[in-house]
Formats: sequence, C-alpha cells, structure tokens
Amino acid sequence: MEVVQELFPGKVISKRGNIEWPPRSPDLSTPDFFLWGFLKNKVYSNKPRTITALKANIRVEMAAISTATCRRVIENLKSRLEECLRRDGEHLDDVIFKK
Repeated sequence: MEVVQELFPGKVISKRGNIEWPPRSPDLSTPDFFLWGFLKNKVYSNKPRTITALKANIRVEMAAISTATCRRVIENLKSRLEECLRRDGEHLDDVIFKK
C-alpha cells in the first residue's frame, strides 16, 4: 500500500486508502461476487481466438447456468444483505477483504 500511496497520492480508493471504498461495492452485487469469475473460467476454457467465438462462448455458458445455481446465488445474496443490515451498512470485511 505504501508504494501505491506514493504513486497515486490522495487518489487511492480502498478501505485502507485515502478515499473510503463505499460499503455498497461488489460485496452486494451478484455479477461482481459470482457471475464474472464463474463465466470467465468457463468462457475462456477453450481459448476463443475471435470476438465471435468469445460471444458464442458467453451465450452458451450463460444459458448453461442452472436454476439450482441461480437459487444458491440468490440465497447467498440474501445472507449478504442480512449481514449488511446487521453491520449497519458497513463493509462485509470477511467477504471482500479476506486475510
């Protein structure tokens, strides 16, 4: 963090930086906490070489997400929202800032 602070004085957006990271950030956004990482692994598994192939992979993998997986993600979101309420809107440290 010291090096980052030196390179970007007064501009570091982080829980431990100059600009507080808003609590509403990725810990409560299903695309951020689930979808992008999940899709990235699957979409790039066959190393698409063109935009057309990449788009086709995205469509196939989006369609392949099961109802059960969607239910688990929604349950996880529900527990994150409840935890956010318990913490009065503060960060979900154990989710985002794992040690």
